[in-house]
Amino acid sequence: MAHRKHDLAALEGAIGHRFADRALLERALTHVSAVGGERIGSYQRLEFLGDRVLGLAICDMLFKTFPGAEEGELSRRLAELVRRETCAEVARDWGVPPYLRLASGGAFPRARQNVSLLADVCEAIVGAVFVDTGYPAARGVIERAYSERMRAPRGPLQDAKTALQEWAHAQGLPNPSYEMLASSGPDHAPVFRIAAVVDGFAPGEGEGPSKRQAEQAAAECFLVREGVRAEQDTTA
Repeated sequence: MAHRKHDLAALEGAIGHRFADRALLERALTHVSAVGGERIGSYQRLEFLGDRVLGLAICDMLFKTFPGAEEGELSRRLAELVRRETCAEVARDWGVPPYLRLASGGAFPRARQNVSLLADVCEAIVGAVFVDTGYPAARGVIERAYSERMRAPRGPLQDAKTALQEWAHAQGLPNPSYEMLASSGPDHAPVFRIAAVVDGFAPGEGEGPSKRQAEQAAAECFLVREGVRAEQDTTA
């Protein structure tokens, strides 16, 4: 559904920025498919800029909010906040999906909820605010969207494979290894099943759309089973 220009006022209210040049917001919402493959007319340039603005603003926020945190912790917090899943959540919170400009004709029936697309548009909107009014306005938008997430990360700040390796070392054990158990699914949507193996323990098993994600899931399974980590609530 195409939105007329005045309909964007509700989206501006959710973002917390009223654009002097609303065409910037329209471009931030425009997928390349909607402009006949002309990348210059899509959100891609604004996404490139917004990615850098978002990273700078969040680094600044983390540096000031956690004065006792070491570089490693700050890096892990940054990675959690700028990951595509988090950016996609922000886009959903703003109510972005209905405003996306996509190719007509049903070529993208589920694209409005696509995590990568929503994450890109989130960054493009940040870039659009920066171009429209400057860094202080963009930082304000970012602070409102990310401050609560920054103070209450959804999960451990250390990835599961690193945590499992450190746990194994603390037990005097060698590095964990990862074994492929199975792979299935079509080429465009594979599913890998992998086991995390630690000497003297039953393997932890996990699945994912890539080997890396399956390894992380296997390590997480092992850590939860052994009581090293609490099981994360995935119902939210």
